[in-house]
Amino acid sequence: VQLQASGGGLVQAGDSLRLHCAASGPTRRTYGMAWFRQASGKEREFVALFTFSARRTTYADSVKGRFTISRDNGGIAVNLQMNSLKPEDTAVYYCAWKELGSPDFGSWGQGTLVTVSS
Repeated sequence: VQLQASGGGLVQAGDSLRLHCAASGPTRRTYGMAWFRQASGKEREFVALFTFSARRTTYADSVKGRFTISRDNGGIAVNLQMNSLKPEDTAVYYCAWKELGSPDFGSWGQGTLVTVSS
């Protein structure tokens, strides 16, 4: 499965931004898609997950109430709506794909940079 992420950019604190990630290839056994992020000098961390079968969302505490992950119409794709952005949200954001029955995310996108200025 290949993932194509887009939507990063430079914004000011308090602004909004939407990321998009589309999966292509053998996606029939999709369990879910998620976003992770990695700030400079820090480890990669989980941001949000959308599970396709249960249509359930899960968020990191640091983004609850500000970020919304949703399925994009028309395919195996998700959006991450990011509101009330903070400088600490600055990171490279990666989308990831997980197959049914797999313990790990098996495919990763190339990353898109989000920079939030104060």
